[in-house]
Parts: sequence; C-alpha cells; structure tokens
Amino acid sequence: MNAFHVALVCLAMLFLAYRYYSRFLSKNVFREGESQTLPPSVEFNDGIDFVPTRKDVLFGHHFSSIAGAAPILGPAIAIIWGWLPALLWIVLGSILLGAVHDYGALVLSMMFKGRSIGSITGDILGKRSRYLFLLIIFLLVFIVIAVFAYIIATLFVLYPGSVIPINFEIFVALYIGWQTKKSKAGLLWPSIFALILLYGTIYIGHLYPIVLNEKYCLGGSAVFTWLVFLLTYGYIAAVLPVTVLLQPRDFINSHQLILGLLIIYAGMYFAEPVIVAPAVNMRDTGVSWFPYLFITIACGAISGFHALVSSGTTSKQVERFEDARPIGYGSMLGEATLAVAATLAVASGFDDEASWMEHYSSFSGAEGLSSKLSAFVGGTSDFVQPVLNFLHLDGSGDLAAVFISVLVISFAATSLDTAVRIQRYVIGEIGSGLGFRRADNRFLTTAWAVLFSLILVISDSSGSGGLLLWPLFGTTNQLLGALTLMIITIWLFVNGRNFWITLLPLLALLFIVTLAACYNLVLYARGGNIALMFVAVLILCSHLWLLIEGLRFTRKRISNRRH
Repeated sequence: MNAFHVALVCLAMLFLAYRYYSRFLSKNVFREGESQTLPPSVEFNDGIDFVPTRKDVLFGHHFSSIAGAAPILGPAIAIIWGWLPALLWIVLGSILLGAVHDYGALVLSMMFKGRSIGSITGDILGKRSRYLFLLIIFLLVFIVIAVFAYIIATLFVLYPGSVIPINFEIFVALYIGWQTKKSKAGLLWPSIFALILLYGTIYIGHLYPIVLNEKYCLGGSAVFTWLVFLLTYGYIAAVLPVTVLLQPRDFINSHQLILGLLIIYAGMYFAEPVIVAPAVNMRDTGVSWFPYLFITIACGAISGFHALVSSGTTSKQVERFEDARPIGYGSMLGEATLAVAATLAVASGFDDEASWMEHYSSFSGAEGLSSKLSAFVGGTSDFVQPVLNFLHLDGSGDLAAVFISVLVISFAATSLDTAVRIQRYVIGEIGSGLGFRRADNRFLTTAWAVLFSLILVISDSSGSGGLLLWPLFGTTNQLLGALTLMIITIWLFVNGRNFWITLLPLLALLFIVTLAACYNLVLYARGGNIALMFVAVLILCSHLWLLIEGLRFTRKRISNRRH
C-alpha cells in the first residue's frame, strides 16, 4: 500500500475536524469569545512573561513547544502493534481528546488570569489538591527536561552536521528579537530571511560537521558535554523575556517545522513509499497492546504536557480570546500530522516485511530511543531525498539525514526550553505556597529547575540518567492529561456549559491510564526496580487522591443544586 494515500486520508480527517468540530467547541462549549474581561497578556503586561502577541507568532511558539520528540518516538515504538491502530489512535485521539484538552486548558487558564493548571486546581478543589497537582507536574517536567536534553545531545553526536544550523538559529533569533524590539518591526520577514539562512547552514553543517573530541570533553563524553551546554542554554532561555529569544526562535522554528512537514509529505508523494509493516500485528511481543498503545503514543494523541504549555506560557501571551481556537486546537492537529508522518516513516522505511518484523521482534527491543530516532530519520530521509534530487542537491542521502535531524532537534529544543520555563513557574508556585522567600525570583527558581534535572542526568556516567525515569513518562503524561480534563469538566459543569464533550474522553482516558499504571507497578515489582516503583506509587496515589477530591467536589455541587 502506498503510504501517501494513507497520509491523505489522515490529513483530510484532521482538516475537517478543525473546520467543523473546533468551531462547534468554540460556539457551544468553551464560548471564549463571550468573555468580557481583558486577556491576561493585556491586563498584566510586564514585558517578560505577560506579553500580547499576534496570533501567527504565538501559534509558532505554541506549536513548536508542544511538538517535541515524543510524537516521533511514541509512534516509532507503538507501531509494533501495526500501523492501523497507531494511526487510528493518533487521528481520532487528537480530534476528540488531545485538541479538546489543549484548547480547554488554554481557555481555562485565560479565564483564571493566565495561571497554571496546577494553581487553578487549588481554586476549584482546594489547597491540598493544588500541591498534589503541582507535584505530578514537577515530576513530569523533571523527566521531560532530562530526557529531551539527552535526545538532542545524542542527535548532535549521531548527526554532527546538525550542530552548526541549530546553534546558528539560536544566535540569529537573539539578533532578531533585539532588532524587532528596538525598531518595533514585525517578526514575519526577518524570520523568513532567517529560515533561508538556516537552510544554507544545513548545507554548511553537512559539509563541515562538528565532532567533539572526547579526549577534551567533560567526563570524557561528548554526549555529557552537549548535555551541560543544553541545560545552560535552557537556563538562559527561561530567564530572558519571551520577546528576546522564545518568540523569535519559535517563530523561525514554526516556519521550519511547517515547511519541513510539507517537504516530507511532498517527498512521500514523489517517492511513493510502500508500507511493509503489517496493518495489525497482535502477535506476542511481550506487552499487551491494551492499554499500552494509548500511553506509548502520548503526545501524538493527547498529552498532559501540552496543558502545561497552554497554561504556563501561551495563555500569558494570547492577544484576544478568539485566538485560543487556532492556537490551542489547531496546534494539536499540527502535531498529529508529525505523528502521522513518523508512523508512516517507520512503516515504510524497511526493505521488506521480514526486516521490519526482525527490527520489531519484541517490545523491549522496540523501546530504544536512539534506534527509534535513527529509524525515523532514516525513513523520512527517504521521503525527502526525491525533493533534494529535484533540486540537484546531494545524491548520497547524507544531506537529507542532516535536514531531518535538524527538524527533530528543533522540535525537541523548543520543548526543552519551554519545559525549563514551566518548571520555573511550578517551583515558584510551590515555594510561594510554602512561604519561601524569593520564590518569585526567576533567576533562582530557574537555577533550581536546571539543577534538579542535572542531578538526574549525571546519575548515570553516560549522561543518560533521565532514561531511568523515562518508562514513567507515558503513564504520567496521560494521567496529567486525564486530571486536566477533569478540572476542565468540573469548570464546565459549574458554569452550566456542555461538559459531556470532555467528560466522555475523561472517563475513557482514566480507565486506560489507571489500568496501565497498575500494570506498570506489577512489571517494576517483578523486575525489582525499586526507584521506578517508588515514583510510580507516588504519582498513582496523588492521581487517585485528586480523583477522589474531584468526585467529592462534584457530589457536593450536585447536592447543593438539589437543595
């Protein structure tokens, strides 16, 4: 089967969902256009975090921040159960769960003065629930920072041609941010010019790859050296005003990512790749497809991390309430297009079904991050190569690999620095609630955010310490998504709005992720992994406690209405 034909069906469904379903949500559920209050970005404009931002610029920031490496890694692992169930969950999950979740979290945060979903939980369910929610958020972001930094560092080593273009993008974004602030000019044309230069540096990076000599590296490891560099960058990016680096870099990135996806799909059309993976593969792989398919593909269908971006950074920059629909709902569908491309890349990136079956012989073998990133880069490089051939550029395939690796790193890097910024907010909220002095000092709270992740990173001499907790990411991420849907549902219920739109996805997701969390505990116990067991129990107990608090609150409101 031609992969492009499958892609067309998926893209058509996503387009129709945005065209019709998102409008239904805006008009009949969230009704953000009816708000009579000022958006938080206008009401609390401080030039650092609260900054009114044009819709197209903010879409670039939000889309780039949520579209990290997870929508690539998840499908590249979950396809072990076949490409059809993976694509069904990506497309239908994004339309009915993920995009509704992101959109709802953004609107809710704007209604609550741009506060985070954890802080809002305290208003709705009480102070105790707020700290439980913030604890889950802290643990999730803790894992994201450490693992995404490791992924980028690994890609720098695997594809050294990506180093020059990625670092060029950072410095040119700083220049554009300074220049536009000085001249009050728009970001569009400077970012397009920067994008053209970026593609030029991809070719330069391909010709002159930067390979670190491990003899002179920190700890004798190139990966660890890049990790320290990336966490330092994350600190700087998180303390700077959003207009200086975050907005211009993400605006450039959004153009690059959108153009990159267009090139991938155009290449798919010209290459006519044949899907060699089975549509459904329910043979014994060591792990049952239910419920693990739904937590393995997290960010491509629904992700609790997105609620942190929506309520952590994006809600503080939305210029008008009406902009929430294209930014919140639209960006999630944009991420789904990446997950679709990732699925089809690893479904057609092998010579035949036998070689695919050998690569995906067991779930434990499918989980390796480096091998899955390489499978995605290799598969999508085959899509991009016909486009490069048409432009008479590099017939070896190396340039295509550099192009895709820069695309992946750009996705991951925007999530990395946004995660550090979100962790800064979380630590500040926890600190202020506990009465700590200087909890509102962004330099201090960001230092703690980076330090905690650095400790996790160096817990393994290779710098891969974050991978110790990576098995918890999918479940924790989906649990946070379920809890966010619960808070949105309660808010809709209290305000007399159509809460069934979020309640039904909430119930389905709750059943799936709670079951998966219990299964994981059994696996960790059998494997004797005490660290994972401890953190998993902590997260699961916090999750169940929050559910009980939510049920108690809802029952009390229903009882009050009857009387």
